[in-house]
Amino acid sequence: MVGREAWYCNGDCTLLAEAYARGMTVLEQVRQMSLHEKLLVMEAIWDEISREEEVPQWHKDLFDEREGQVADGQAQFIDWEEAKKQIKEATE
Repeated sequence: MVGREAWYCNGDCTLLAEAYARGMTVLEQVRQMSLHEKLLVMEAIWDEISREEEVPQWHKDLFDEREGQVADGQAQFIDWEEAKKQIKEATE
């Protein structure tokens, strides 16, 4: 098994590349990780993606609009279970 350090990209991802070169695919490495390690990798990937992509203006505008609704008391909140139910019903 590749050591944990292989998953912490050191700028140029040398350690991950070395693990891959030894014949272990990324998916195989992920399957051997603990949940905590998987979450750390997800966070690192998201951080990398977020540095590469600019947030579209319409995302910023929508966020500002919704933040204003919360501040004005116009937003309605539901619990997560109800939200999942509504999403499931809307997509069936």
